[in-house]
Amino acid sequence: MQYRTLDNGHTSFEVSTLCLGTMWMGTRTDEETSFAILDRFVEAGGTFLDTANNYNDWGEGYGRDSEDVLGRWLAARGNRDDLRIATKLGAAKKDPALPLSSTPPTNYQGLAASTVDREARESLRHLGVDHIDVLYGHVDDRETPLEETVGAFGKLVDEGIVGIPGISNVALWRVVEAREAAARLGVAPYGAVQQCHSYLYPRPQPIRTNWASPELLDYARSTGADGRPGLTVLAYSPLHQGVFTRDDKPFYDGAGHAGSRARIAELRAVAAELGATPNQVALAWLLGGEVPVVPVFGASSVAQLDEALGAADLVLDDEVRARLDAA
Repeated sequence: MQYRTLDNGHTSFEVSTLCLGTMWMGTRTDEETSFAILDRFVEAGGTFLDTANNYNDWGEGYGRDSEDVLGRWLAARGNRDDLRIATKLGAAKKDPALPLSSTPPTNYQGLAASTVDREARESLRHLGVDHIDVLYGHVDDRETPLEETVGAFGKLVDEGIVGIPGISNVALWRVVEAREAAARLGVAPYGAVQQCHSYLYPRPQPIRTNWASPELLDYARSTGADGRPGLTVLAYSPLHQGVFTRDDKPFYDGAGHAGSRARIAELRAVAAELGATPNQVALAWLLGGEVPVVPVFGASSVAQLDEALGAADLVLDDEVRARLDAA
């Protein structure tokens, strides 16, 4: 396992460069299997775990299923101080009687100050911890003034409840303005942005706020020096739910085009030559990029986890990276 430092100019700590996502724990992945996956991740040196307050609140669970599983596992193992825990708020159901939707009306709770404060404290209770290392706004909320949202996250940091605030599914300009708002308010800025990002790219469209753009990566690279608070980019869905290894899997959110198929063919060819799997090469591509990101990946079995862990020490040389980039 490799490690890197998350630092937003206010709080700094080390995390494993692979972050284990726990979305299906407590629903599709039963508790016994979830515990086995978590145990193996820690055994391999993993320290960074990711969850949310709304996972599976669209039919299979009630939202905090994975937080509850993590809480029971942390209590059983007594290893909270060895780990970094991230969770998210703001995209759980505003009206419990209505469904969630990715298009308006979304029924998201949003990021008003009262919601941020209430939901953060609920996450503490479900996780059974006294602080959250990274707390994200799950989806940007343009109906709430940025100063209100940023101030609410900053208040939790000042209380010692949160280490580093973050945001997910957000436009770059909103990240920049939020960090400027934090400077004006004198509170801790967003230090983590979690976006969809992988070896594949989506079709171009005028506005797309849930993928990591080249501009976001370039902005992140510019931070962490000369008085500019650090910003780390994390990648969710880095393996696109199986498309790198299975032709029957659908492409995710705009990635289904001829360019993606060409890139997958090259990815598979490189993997065969290296004696690795396509998933391992895809993760190594993210880890070793000019702007390294932290992949947030899920596993439904220990075998799937072990495959992903094999990417931690897989180094792609310049020639291989050039081939993959050019595909």
